[in-house]
Amino acid sequence: MFAKRVVCRPAALLLSGNTPPKVIILPPSSAEISSLNTATLLCVASEGFPSDWRLSWKVDGSSRAQESSAGLLQKDALYSWSSSLTLSEQEWMKSVSVSCEATRTGQPAVTAQLRRDQCSDQ
Repeated sequence: MFAKRVVCRPAALLLSGNTPPKVIILPPSSAEISSLNTATLLCVASEGFPSDWRLSWKVDGSSRAQESSAGLLQKDALYSWSSSLTLSEQEWMKSVSVSCEATRTGQPAVTAQLRRDQCSDQ
């Protein structure tokens, strides 16, 4: 006689509603600026739900078209996203602020702002 095989399936995770992501901007490295004459900023949005939040950039208030990743499902059943923006060294040095905004239809935007005067060469 054969033993019965037990098959287990994880319980369905029921999330509903909306969880705005936390948004941060990582500044460019001084090594990149000095060696490549470019400044790449990284926007990371995490712990959001559902997956259809979108990231966008502004430099001194002017929109910049840039691709962002699709929502990546994390172990906690929330999503994360990222987007990078590369500026020339001259554009970075003359900019006052860079912002990254997470948006979803019908929800208030979540914005992170990085002011260049907050950054220093280390």
